[in-house]
Amino acid sequence: QKSCGKGLFNLTCSHLNLAEKEYFGLEFRSQAGNQVWLEPLKPITKQVKNPKEVLFKFMVKFFPVDPGHLREELTRYLFTLQIKKDLAQGRLPCSDKSAALLVSHLLQSELGDFHEETDQQHLATHRYLPNQEYLDNKIMHYHRRHRGKTPAESDVQLLDVARKLEMYGIRPHPASDGEGTQINLAVTHMGVLVLRGNTKINTFNWSKIRKLSFKRKHFLIKLHANISELCKDTLEFTMASRDTCKAFWKTCVEYHAFFRLSEEPKSKPKALLCSKGSSFRYSGRTQRQLLEHGRKAKMKSLPFERKHYTSRYDERQCRSSPDLLTDVSKQV
Repeated sequence: QKSCGKGLFNLTCSHLNLAEKEYFGLEFRSQAGNQVWLEPLKPITKQVKNPKEVLFKFMVKFFPVDPGHLREELTRYLFTLQIKKDLAQGRLPCSDKSAALLVSHLLQSELGDFHEETDQQHLATHRYLPNQEYLDNKIMHYHRRHRGKTPAESDVQLLDVARKLEMYGIRPHPASDGEGTQINLAVTHMGVLVLRGNTKINTFNWSKIRKLSFKRKHFLIKLHANISELCKDTLEFTMASRDTCKAFWKTCVEYHAFFRLSEEPKSKPKALLCSKGSSFRYSGRTQRQLLEHGRKAKMKSLPFERKHYTSRYDERQCRSSPDLLTDVSKQV
């Protein structure tokens, strides 16, 4: 009853033996119907009214510009599962060629080397893409090229394709600009993006931004003086509600801290009588701390179980240990 969000998240990561846990988070649907991240420093009971009725989804939260920085094989596998889910749900729009290439790497990881009949049967019963039936031949054409690749090598190659996609790591949030035009806002490692549909129309790098804030359902971007000579000092966007606006602002705060700060921000002392503004802050290691720890640490990667449909791998291609990713693979 008294646990903070960090307690539940840490238990999840312990169950997975996950070392690079800061890239991930637990997402759930709030009472208002919005998808939000479980806050680590806030008691769960203050975030979730009926915990027994809420489904927490273990998801990738921070997408690094180069997945090659991910040190652990398990971390890369979980990123692969996230890309797989995003493809199936249409959340990662890309060309037919890129989509087919991504699925071909998934098939190599899950089925092993190309076998025409097995591929045809598998694609007929498993949906990786919304428009998959038009791409089966192209998928099998690419899968034929991956002969001999292990699941771990397939993960690396899939993530290398994914990182080059225009919408890699982008989670659009509907909003409207000052003229009432419908746009999307998103936050990435580089800053805040403005999109029309899936097309980027403006990018506000962290170096340009002086302050991010929200007032009711209005999201405000305040720019540095040398930038605002070319445009307005403060840009205002309207979102559906105060809750959605605040949730996006929190995601921006965390993205900025994770990718830009050298270490976890310190907590501010609470005001005795009253306080102005939100005390929300990022909790956990920053990407720089993760990378430094990875360079110094010489930990052995623990074995884990992959979800396979067949067993056409030899021993060198697949390591496994019982019941580690059984539950999470269904969620991610």
